[in-house]
Amino acid sequence: RAVVAGVDSIEHGTLMNEEVMRLMKKKGTWLVPTISAGMYVADKAKVEGFFSELVRPKAAAIGPMSKATFAKAYESGVKIAFGTDTGVPPHGENWREFVYMVDAGMPAVESLVAATKSAALLLGAYDQLGSIEAGKFADIVAFPRSPLLDIAVMGEVSFVMKEGDIYKLNGRPLMH
Repeated sequence: RAVVAGVDSIEHGTLMNEEVMRLMKKKGTWLVPTISAGMYVADKAKVEGFFSELVRPKAAAIGPMSKATFAKAYESGVKIAFGTDTGVPPHGENWREFVYMVDAGMPAVESLVAATKSAALLLGAYDQLGSIEAGKFADIVAFPRSPLLDIAVMGEVSFVMKEGDIYKLNGRPLMH
């Protein structure tokens, strides 16, 4: 119903089927998969007492289901933009979404595009964000190794620049 109504994006999409994926492609609707939220609740379902016994089975199933649905959506050609639903998993673990996307079949380079150009396009902000170009915000991060060779390095940010100001260098925060 949301896709037919013309929404720009579907967040999670865990329970969508192939018919919805075909409709999303036809309408140009983005998927923001938030696999990390599903994986987090699946991990917490293993912790005795974290969820009620009524919720626990669904929480345990949702992580693998979200990853599998993402894999089908990606393979079918649905447009993907990066998102984590952080607040479900703790802040600072957003980078795990890259790992889950790559584990589900998306090449590392495409996961990086999903987090930069695609996310900016979805937000209608590509004139300011999503690529390194003159006239755009100079928001840049760097890592000790290539994420194309090891996507888990996204959890090891060693350099942060925001709007041209350096906030982190060699892994250490700078005072401003």
